[in-house]
Amino acid sequence: MLHYNFPAYCVGEIGMPMGPKKREIGHGNLAKRAIKGVLPDFDAFGYTVRIVSEITESNGSSSMATVCGTFLSLMDAGVPLTAPVAGIAMGLIKDGDEFAVLTDILGDEDHLGDMDFKVAGSEKGITALQMDIKIDGINEKIMDEALTSAKVARMHILEKMNEVLSKPKELASDAPSMQKFMVNKDKIKEIIGKGGAVIKSIQEESGAVVDINDTGEISVFGDNQAKMQAALDIIDKIIEEPELDKVYEGTVVKIVDFGAFVNILPGKDGLLHISEISEERTEDVSAVLEEGQKVTVKLIGFDRGKMKLQLKLLVNKVLKVKLR
Repeated sequence: MLHYNFPAYCVGEIGMPMGPKKREIGHGNLAKRAIKGVLPDFDAFGYTVRIVSEITESNGSSSMATVCGTFLSLMDAGVPLTAPVAGIAMGLIKDGDEFAVLTDILGDEDHLGDMDFKVAGSEKGITALQMDIKIDGINEKIMDEALTSAKVARMHILEKMNEVLSKPKELASDAPSMQKFMVNKDKIKEIIGKGGAVIKSIQEESGAVVDINDTGEISVFGDNQAKMQAALDIIDKIIEEPELDKVYEGTVVKIVDFGAFVNILPGKDGLLHISEISEERTEDVSAVLEEGQKVTVKLIGFDRGKMKLQLKLLVNKVLKVKLR
């Protein structure tokens, strides 16, 4: 959405604030068209974007100023636009066969001249045009000169804008954040959980809103980046597949005579056999491990789909103290 406001005071007049008139709606639509072509796809940037252009003074093309200001404000806000866009208003003074094309016309040149030709675009081409003429028409020569001069002016403006802001800024850490990504369909049940228990716990723990559809597309919304990232980290652990020979920070969830079950990923427990606890003989598992204890283990293999873990070759100061 682009809202263009042209209050009376910007041209030294007074008047009651009212709803937008045709001129304001038209100028807003022109600026919106100029910018729309460089907005990122919704999948890449799924935000609702609203720009308000409040004209505080006008002695030239406020709609083309809106195009330039809109681009810079979106870049400053962190919107990843695909290309820089600027606009310029071209004028015309014509007397018989003689004519002069004016660049960046002032209010008087617009009022007294024969043409108001607004041209907006990027380095690669034009994104929006609008022409108002007070004569019967223009010929190809006038149009060619107007477009050529407009391009030269546009390139100059883009160069100056690039000196100020050449790439989008990072989103503010306290700005609402969102991210979309795909997971395999067989992971949907793991993320949702029985009766929605898992997805509810993700939202409660992170403070973010998590949505998943039947295709495996996940949308994560957070009031700030920290909440969004917390939810993403939890989901990453849920969908992560255990890797052979990888070291994990786990939690002992159950002690048995022949070892201990250790949770290394959400919903994924592996067996730490009594023979893999220490290089020394372990007689009693409960003497060296306890439920809830944090241990660093290595995934050394699979036995009929069950994970086999090892502790004895890893440094674990807590365990060494207990074994002495």
